[in-house]
Amino acid sequence: MLKVQGLSFSYHRDKEVLKDISFQLDRHDILCLLGPNGTGKTTMLRCLLSLNKIKRGSIEIDGVDLTKASARERAEMVAYVPQASEMAFPYESFEVVLMGRIAHLPTGGNPTARDKAIAYEVMERLGITHLIHKDFNRMSGGEKQMILVARALVQQSRILVMDEPTANLDYSNQVKILQVIRDLAEEGYAILMASHFPNHAFLACNKVALMRDGVIIAQGNPEDIVTTENLTRLYQTPVCVTEAVLKFTRSVTKVCVPVMV
Repeated sequence: MLKVQGLSFSYHRDKEVLKDISFQLDRHDILCLLGPNGTGKTTMLRCLLSLNKIKRGSIEIDGVDLTKASARERAEMVAYVPQASEMAFPYESFEVVLMGRIAHLPTGGNPTARDKAIAYEVMERLGITHLIHKDFNRMSGGEKQMILVARALVQQSRILVMDEPTANLDYSNQVKILQVIRDLAEEGYAILMASHFPNHAFLACNKVALMRDGVIIAQGNPEDIVTTENLTRLYQTPVCVTEAVLKFTRSVTKVCVPVMV
């Protein structure tokens, strides 16, 4: 569905921030983008959303050049889930979710009964209808993140771009968000998520890309790419990838452990 080829971007003419980025995202894929702070992950997401104008390369969805599409056309193809943030005004959560329908409304139009029904159905599916009348700015980080996911889903785009969807969340809410992401992929969504947690690649993703200094240094299956050597090189600090036996399921999984030396 999404094909990025040779993408390069720079804020200043003499210094490229992103260099020759290429990857592909198909239906049912969850691609985890890993990398240290300041390496260009959010900048790349902004390029995909056409918030940054790329210097070279191409971004296509089903053969359509995304850089030449209108804002409405892009919204029909790609939805964005940012890190939880404050709203400028005291919107209730249902109003925030309804914002995802803007791409389907005529200019200056108001949400219809159908738009409201879609928003309610999505919130019901995510188990967050009890938050409908709650002030978004007074919610916990986990609640905000679920509302932002709901807003993206009511947009009814089949590609989701998620910037640190589990940032600042406790274990319970991290697992809840990851489970939602896995369920959406099974339904046919294609999902690109930036993360600071390598373990998420094993928990929820079938693809992973490692980015450092604006370059993808490795990509592929998490089992092959998320290794002790690759993570130590990526973060420039000792990281051990090992196996753990899960007591509850008696299964074996890989985990990433930072090492203090």
